[in-house]
Amino acid sequence: MTQGKTCELVAGVARLTRIAGIAAIAAFGGVTFLAETPAAQIRVETQVVLVEATVKDRAGRVAGDLKKEDFVVLDDGVVQQISHFSRDQMPLAVALVVDLSGSIEPFLRPLRYATLTALKTLRAEDQVALFLFTSDVERRVDLTRDKREVSDQLEELSAQGGTNINAAVYEAARYLEDEAPAARRVVILVSDNVPIESGGYRAQEVAEAVLAADAALYGLKVPGRNPVGAKLAGRLRGGDLVNVSKLAAETGGEVFDVEKEGSLFLAFQQLITRLKTRYTLGYYPARAGDGKFHKLEVTVSGHSVLAKRGYYSRATAAAAGR
Repeated sequence: MTQGKTCELVAGVARLTRIAGIAAIAAFGGVTFLAETPAAQIRVETQVVLVEATVKDRAGRVAGDLKKEDFVVLDDGVVQQISHFSRDQMPLAVALVVDLSGSIEPFLRPLRYATLTALKTLRAEDQVALFLFTSDVERRVDLTRDKREVSDQLEELSAQGGTNINAAVYEAARYLEDEAPAARRVVILVSDNVPIESGGYRAQEVAEAVLAADAALYGLKVPGRNPVGAKLAGRLRGGDLVNVSKLAAETGGEVFDVEKEGSLFLAFQQLITRLKTRYTLGYYPARAGDGKFHKLEVTVSGHSVLAKRGYYSRATAAAAGR
C-alpha cells in the first residue's frame, strides 16, 4: 500500500471514530451507535452511559467549579474511567407535566407567568413539551423550541378532577424516550404530589419507565387543598401510587417546595437554574448492551451528589451473541 493510501485510510478511520463518539455522547444514557462506510464497510458498535449529577457542598450550596478528576463513578460497584465531562453543553428536552386537579386551582394563575419567565432562561435549542392531567392525561404541546407556545397554553385552564400522577409521569417519560433520543431528558411535575389513582400503572412501572428513558424527575410541589379523605385514600393504596420525592431521588432529580421557596415563581427559577448547573459524565461500561439494570453511584469527596441510581443497558446483537 502506498504512503498516500495509508494516510487516507488512517484519516478515514479517525474520522469515523470521531463520528461514533459524537453520536453516542449526543444521546443521553446507554446508547448504541452503529456506523458503516460504503467503501470500506467498516462497522463500529459502541455504547456510552451518561450520568447527570448535581453536586452540593456541606452547606447545601451547588458546587460549580469541579473537574473530571473530582468525580468517582461506580457501575455495579466497579470504578469507571470517565471519558466525557461537561456542564450544560448538551441540549435539554423537558416535559412539563401540570396537575389540573381541583386541589391546585389557586396556583394556575401565577403558573403561566412563572413558566414563561423560567423557560425563557433555557437555551434556544432546548425543547419543551406540555402535558396536562387530572384523571386522564393530555399531551397539549409537542416538543418545541417556542417556549411561549407552552406558557400560552396555560392561560385559560381550569382545575377540577382527580390526580393521576402515575399515568402522567409514565406517559411523559415514554414520550421523551421516543422523541428526544439526542438530548438530556427531564420531567418537571407541577403538582401537590398527592396521587389519588394509578391509571393502570403501578409505582414500580412508572419508576422503570423514567429510568429506561434516562430521564430525571423534578417537582414543583404546591400546597394543594386536599380533603383528609383524599390523602388517606392515597396512603391506603401504598405501592400502587408514585412517591414523587422518592422517584426524584432515584432518578437524580429534586423536588422544590413552593411554600419553602416563597412563591411558585421563585421555585420555578430555582429549578431551571439547577438544571443548568448539572454535570454530565460519560463512560464506556465493560458489560455494555446486556439489556440489564445496573446500579450507579457517583461520589465527590466532601460533597453530596444527586444522580440517578441506575440505568437499563440497551440490548445489542453483539452482547446477545456472547
